[in-house]
Order: sequence, then structure tokens, then C-alpha cells
Amino acid sequence: MIEISQATDQDVEAIGSNLRSFNHAVIGEIAYSPVYLVARDESGALVGGFIGTVFLGWLAIDVLWVAESHRGRGVGTALLSHAEAEGLRLGAKAAYLDTFKWQAREFYEARGYSEFGRLEDFPEGQWRAFMQKPLALPA
Repeated sequence: MIEISQATDQDVEAIGSNLRSFNHAVIGEIAYSPVYLVARDESGALVGGFIGTVFLGWLAIDVLWVAESHRGRGVGTALLSHAEAEGLRLGAKAAYLDTFKWQAREFYEARGYSEFGRLEDFPEGQWRAFMQKPLALPA
């Protein structure tokens, strides 16, 4: 009989290690390259930032944030462009992200991202969209 119980921190580490070992046996070592960017105003205050990772040939966009006072002024576009260029430099062929109904789907669409999946009622009455974009070297 199998017993199911709460995992300890050690259990969580062992589970992750076992999955990484399985993946390694199939596709080899997976390199992760962080892409971390910040935008600061003339006074040095943080007004935006990007957190992502390049792995398996993709730029995973985890966070793109712009202070409300700086939205609509090109900060998000500049951060995304720099991140995509860095992703290309690190070997990414494409980028992906998820965004919620109340966030920035239209922003990403205007910059070439397309929706490839959606979870409805995530949370209830809202949705979570998954988007992707091929990355290409400048012509």
C-alpha cells in the first residue's frame, strides 16, 4: 500500500532532483540563462523591470512590470525589446509568457505575440492567456 503525506523540504528537493535526472537522460544538460533588466528614471528611481530566463531555446518571460506613472511612455516596449535581443544573444528562437485579463494582452499582441492557449475562470470571471512570439535577428 502507498501512503500519501505532506512533503518535507528534503522531499521537495529529492523530487526535483529525480525529475532533473530523468530529463537529463533524455535531452542532456539544460542550461538556464537569466535575463534581468531594470529601467530607472533620471533620478535613479526604479520605474520598470524584466525577469526572465532562456532555456531549451526559448525566452520565458516571467515578469514585465512598469510603474503606473511611466506606462504609455515606451518603457515596457524598451524593456521587452532589450529582453528579446538578449534572448536571441543567448540562443532563444522564440519567447513565451502568460498574462491575465486585467494585465497586458493587447500590449503583447501589438508587439507580435499571439495567444496559443487560455484558461477560463482563472480566477473566476477572469482568464489567463498564454502567448508566444518567434524571435528573429534584425534584417
